[in-house]
Amino acid sequence: MTKHKPLGFGIIGTGAIAGMHAAAINASEETELVAVLSSTEARAKLAEEKFNVPADHDIDLFLSRKDIDVVCICTHSGNHLEPAIAAANVGKHILLEKPIEVSTERADELINSCEKAGVKLGVIFQNRLKPGYLKLKEAVQSGKIGKLLMGTAAINWYRDPSYYSSSSWKGTKDGDGGAALINQGVHTIDLLLDIMGDAEAVYGQVKTMVHKIEGEDLATAIVNFKNGALGTITGGTSLYPGNPERLEIYGEKGNIILEGGKIVAWNIKGEESEVNAGTDIGGSGASDPMAIDFRLHQIQIEDMVEAIRNNGKPVVTGQDAKRSLALILGIYQSSMENKKVNLK
Repeated sequence: MTKHKPLGFGIIGTGAIAGMHAAAINASEETELVAVLSSTEARAKLAEEKFNVPADHDIDLFLSRKDIDVVCICTHSGNHLEPAIAAANVGKHILLEKPIEVSTERADELINSCEKAGVKLGVIFQNRLKPGYLKLKEAVQSGKIGKLLMGTAAINWYRDPSYYSSSSWKGTKDGDGGAALINQGVHTIDLLLDIMGDAEAVYGQVKTMVHKIEGEDLATAIVNFKNGALGTITGGTSLYPGNPERLEIYGEKGNIILEGGKIVAWNIKGEESEVNAGTDIGGSGASDPMAIDFRLHQIQIEDMVEAIRNNGKPVVTGQDAKRSLALILGIYQSSMENKKVNLK
C-alpha cells in the first residue's frame, strides 16, 4: 500500500494517446485520474463515458479543480504551449507527450513559463526506460566501449495512408511540426542524443515520396557531435512494412546494438559476445502506432510523482526534450537550404 495519498492527474486531450496515459495512471497506486478535458462539449460527453471520470470542454473550469496536481497534455504537438502555460499559471505540474513542441521558440516559452511558475515539467520519452536501453547506457557510461566513435538511429517505419487522412493535424507543419522525424523518429533520436551527447552540426535531406502530407515521409541525415563522433539518422513512414527501430552505438572497444528496444548485438573487447533480447517492455510502433502498451508510461508517470514529492528532476526535463527537437528542426533546415547547418 502506498504511503502517500495518490496525486490527482488530469488529462488535456482525449485522443488515442490519452488512453495510454489513463491506463498508466489507473494502474498505479501513486496516481489517480480525476478529470479529462476535451475540445468540444460533444467530445467531452464521449470522453466521460470512455474514461469514467468527469470531462470538461472549458479549460478554466478544468484547471479550477483542486484535486488536480498534475496535468498530462495529450493534444497535438503544435498545441502543447498554450494549455501548458495555463496549467502552470495555476500551479499544476506538467507532463506532456513528445515532442515538447514544434519550434524551439515555443519550447523555450513553455520551459520558461514552468520555471517561472515553480512547477515541474516532464516530457514523455518512455523508451529511455526500456531495460535494454538502460543496459546499453550503463555500458557506455562505465567506459566499457571506450571513446564514442559513431551512433546511428534508424526509424524505418510505415504508416498506412489512413493514419494521416483520418486526422486533421498529423503530417501538417502547424499541427505536427513535420511528420516522420518529429512524430515517429523523435523517440530514437532522443536516445541517440542521450548516449552521444549534443549535436554540433547536421546535414540532412527529407522528402515526401508516398503520402499526401505536408511533412516528410522519408529522411536521412549525417550528424557531427560535439565530442567529435559522427552519426547517421534514417527515418520514414513510407517504408513498408516497417522495421523495428534500431540504435547502434560504436566505441573504440566495441559496439552495442538495440532493435525494437532489445539488445541484438553486444561486442566488446575482452568480453564474451552477449545477446540478451529478453522480454521487451513497451513494444515497437514500426507499423502500428498503438502497438505499444502503457507500462513504460506508468514508470515515467511514477517518476514524475517522485520528482514532485522529493523536489527532484523528472527523468526527461523540458531542456532534455528540446535537444531532439532542435536536431530535427536542423535537419529540416538543412534539407530546405541544401547545406550543412550548425546547431546552437
